[in-house]
Amino acid sequence: MKALGPLTRDKQDTLLLVAAALLVVAPHFGHLPWWITGTVCVTLLWRVLLTLRGRRLPPIWLLLPIALIAMGGVFQSYGTLLGRDPGVAMLALLLAFKLLEMHAKRDLYVVLFLGFFLMLTNFFYSQSMLTGLAMAATLVVLLTVQITFQYTGTVPSLGRRLRLAGKMFVLATPLAAALFVLFPRFDGPLWGMPGDAQGPRSGLSDTMAPGTMTNLALSEEVAMRVRFDGAPPAQDRLYWRGVVLSHYDGRTWSRIGGRLYRRAGDAMTLRVDGKPLPYEVTLEPSQRRWLFTLELTPPALDVRGERVGVSDELESFTVRPIHQRVRYRAAAFADYAVQAGLDPALTGKWLQLPAGFNPRTRELGRQLRAEPGTTDMRIMARVLGHFRTQRFTYTLQPPLLGRDSIDEFLWVSRQGFCEHYAGAFVFLMRAAGIPARVVTGYQGGELNPVDGYMTVRQSDAHAWAEVWLAGHGWLRIDPTAAVAPERVRLGIGGALPREAPFGLSAFQNNKDSWLARLRFHVNAANNAWNQWVLDYNPERQRNFLAELSGLAGDWRVLAALPALLALGWLWRRLRARRRRDPVQTAWERFGVLLARRGIVRTPDEGPHSLARRVAALALPEEKKAAMAEFLELYAALRYRALDDDERHRSARRLAKLLSLSR
Repeated sequence: MKALGPLTRDKQDTLLLVAAALLVVAPHFGHLPWWITGTVCVTLLWRVLLTLRGRRLPPIWLLLPIALIAMGGVFQSYGTLLGRDPGVAMLALLLAFKLLEMHAKRDLYVVLFLGFFLMLTNFFYSQSMLTGLAMAATLVVLLTVQITFQYTGTVPSLGRRLRLAGKMFVLATPLAAALFVLFPRFDGPLWGMPGDAQGPRSGLSDTMAPGTMTNLALSEEVAMRVRFDGAPPAQDRLYWRGVVLSHYDGRTWSRIGGRLYRRAGDAMTLRVDGKPLPYEVTLEPSQRRWLFTLELTPPALDVRGERVGVSDELESFTVRPIHQRVRYRAAAFADYAVQAGLDPALTGKWLQLPAGFNPRTRELGRQLRAEPGTTDMRIMARVLGHFRTQRFTYTLQPPLLGRDSIDEFLWVSRQGFCEHYAGAFVFLMRAAGIPARVVTGYQGGELNPVDGYMTVRQSDAHAWAEVWLAGHGWLRIDPTAAVAPERVRLGIGGALPREAPFGLSAFQNNKDSWLARLRFHVNAANNAWNQWVLDYNPERQRNFLAELSGLAGDWRVLAALPALLALGWLWRRLRARRRRDPVQTAWERFGVLLARRGIVRTPDEGPHSLARRVAALALPEEKKAAMAEFLELYAALRYRALDDDERHRSARRLAKLLSLSR
């Protein structure tokens, strides 16, 4: 095999451009179809091989059919050529194909600017702090490529070009920050497109069947972050109410349609007592409408930019699906009563059971009701005691159930997750004549000691029951707590066995480890990024500018302004001194050294004339040799064309010779 010779300037520049293109397009590989990822990688590898072997680029008659076939493949994969995903796919392919069709310097810049644009499209998919850091590094590499194309002579080393690009990035950062803070903001996500609003959904659904909660329990994705104004409640009091499921068809629990929706703030049969607990929720986008509140929060939420409503079952929701992060403040009460005076004749919809399903459970409910001296409270206690004393197991991997799923769960498998226990309990209550319904939401949360925010994850998704008692109203009953009290007291990580496939248990069981502390700091940094960068909305901008204008009007600020200006002027002078030419500085110091030895340099005297006078001095030979080398090197630096690397090495040598000449 023929060995590759040293790379020429053109080959080095091309390989650097290909590396930059790969760095730009690589983050998209996770969401592009496999064939597009493969095509881009093969095309980039093809370009590298052509460059290394010095072969000619393929002709246009070969590239054009390949490009047309690729565009047809994009249409086949997405059903359109418009929108975020097909647009990004076409940009990635065009960037790769353009590398095979470069015949002039302008083609290099086309590839470069395609890279800049494609880099920005990464924010369509993620605006996390890690993505921002990765894109900053990618930007520095692209700037390095652009700088490389500007050199016509000798090119500095790659390290020096990277440092220069990094310096440009740092110098531009203050201006970018000022524009970010001061430029007028607008409502809605910055990185989004109208046609892409219906993205993948995440979080709780408005239906529940065996297995739906299990899938969420394996997700460590953040559902919301909460900050309490005071001390947070105990873990077993953290029930984040979401969706109420009152209809059961024998397999799936769902919401009742056609109900009357009230506006938030309308009067409801609701009584609250005691001191409120204020808190603020930052809800992650879910493409759904549900808002989650700590029980019990009166229905008076104010979500910026969103119309908010509440159902007659105390579900809080937005009119439109939540496509971006939303923030709202609320206050919860520990002592409350909901619909305590409701007419029992209106509770029929919470007694509904499908005909022909779960006959054994129906019969058990009738038996419990028929017992002498029984009350609703005693029936509930009997059922919870049954869950507590019998061999029921809380597990993420329950067996599959058949048509009469509740009968099989209660008498055969006795293994289930929260949806199994909540659904079976509500069915039993209805069979015993007690109005009941299923409530889904989140239970618990992890308090971050670094920033004081509580993180509620999808793995905290939970289902519990509500029963209605005359004179008491709706009471929360969590049958899962009767089987696995650790689930409510410690969270899901503490309730599952060690061998369960769940990643958070190690952190929750040992929060003092260095790994847990590192995780808390990373989460706090991500939360700060979300709160102060991604959520810098028009309202926050107005408040910040108002505070800034108020601060500027303070007499203390005005009095300190001259001092600040003086410090700025001094800093500029010091920086200007540091920026002086080191060669000229060494030459001036050398002139002072010669004056001390009796040689005064005239303004028109050059280094060669001085060298003859220095040779006549009565000095040790080592010192005279150092002085002679200094003058020769200074002449080379002043009157010869040297590349940047050689000039830096010579300047360092000049400083050393100056010290040897003293």
